[in-house]
Amino acid sequence: MGYRARWWHKKEDGRIQCDLCPRNCTLQPGQKGFCFVREADAEGMILSTYGRSSGFCIDPIEKKPLNHFLPGTSILSFGTAGCNLACKFCQNWDISKVKTQDRLNQSASPKQIAEATKKSGARSVAFTYNDPTIFAEYAIDTAIEAHKLGLKTVAVSAGYISEVAREEFFSHMDAANIDLKGFTKEFYNKFSQVELQPILNNLEWIAKTKKTWLEITTLLIPGANDSNAELDQMTKWLRDHVGPDVPLHFSAFHPDFKMREYPPTPPETLTRAREIAMKNGIRYVYTGNVHDGKGGSTWCHSCGELLIERDWYQLGEYHIHDGKCTHCQAMIPGLFENSLGKWGGRRQSVVI
Repeated sequence: MGYRARWWHKKEDGRIQCDLCPRNCTLQPGQKGFCFVREADAEGMILSTYGRSSGFCIDPIEKKPLNHFLPGTSILSFGTAGCNLACKFCQNWDISKVKTQDRLNQSASPKQIAEATKKSGARSVAFTYNDPTIFAEYAIDTAIEAHKLGLKTVAVSAGYISEVAREEFFSHMDAANIDLKGFTKEFYNKFSQVELQPILNNLEWIAKTKKTWLEITTLLIPGANDSNAELDQMTKWLRDHVGPDVPLHFSAFHPDFKMREYPPTPPETLTRAREIAMKNGIRYVYTGNVHDGKGGSTWCHSCGELLIERDWYQLGEYHIHDGKCTHCQAMIPGLFENSLGKWGGRRQSVVI
C-alpha cells in the first residue's frame, strides 16, 4: 500500500485520470502512469515513492543551478525515482528512468529530512535528481516541515505540471530552477516526448506570480537546440514573457543515455548563446558545466562591475550589500546576504 495521492479524478467509465501533469494518464486499477510511480487502484491513486529516496547529498546551491539565491550556501538535495518526461539526453537517467524501486534504498519522513538539513548546517532543501512534480505530495510535506525550521526550499524541475497542481506546489517553493530544454515543438516531441506550450505557460505563470524565485537552465546539445535562430527566438521570448531579470543558465551537454552519438558541447557554443541572450536584453546569463570565469560570474546590469566571482562552484570576490551593487547601488534581483556562504564546491553524502 502506497501513500494516497492527490490530483486525480474518476471518469464515468471507472478509470482513474491523473491530473498532476499535462499527460493526464488515464488508468485502470493496477496500471501505472507514464512516470511509473503514480498508480491507480480501487480507491483512486497512490504515490509509491512517498518517504523513499535514491539518496541524500549536501551540495553547493550553485549546482542546482541557482546563482541569485543565497550564494555560497549548502543545500540538502534528494530525489526519488521516475519522471514524467522521456528525455533521451537525461543527465540523471539512472534515477529518473528507473522502472523499479531498486534505487530507493533510503527512507525518511518529511520531518526527518527537515531536521537533518538543519543539523547539517545547510540553509535549504532541494527536490531534485528526478522531477519533483511526480512526488509533489512528498515534496510539499517536506517543504512544510522545512519552513517550520526556518529553511528554504528549492524545486529543480522541467516545469511539466498541470494548472490544477502548480499553484499549491510552487506556493511551497522559495526558489525553482526550470529546465527549458529547447524552444521548438519538434525538439520537445522528438527528444522528451512532451509538448512545449505547457512549460512556457508555467514559466510565465511562475514569473508573474513572483512567489517563487525563478532561474532557468537550457542544456545546449550540438546540432539539436543550439542554432542561432532558436537561441535568438528563445531569449526574446524569455525577455518579453518572463522578464529580463530572471537569470538564464546555458549548460554543457555530455554524451549519455540515448544520445551518445552527439558530441560534447564546446565552450564556444555556451559563450555564443550567452552573447545572444545578453544582446536580446537578458541581464544575467551564465555558462555552466565548464570553467569560465566571465560566463560564470555575476556582473551588475547597471554599471557592469563584478558582483560575484565564480569559477564553476568556487566563489571569490563578492560585492553585494543589502541586495545592492556596492559599486553603483543598483538593486540586484534575487536573495542575497551581506557575505558569501563558505560551503564551496564540496559534495557530501548524508544518511538519514
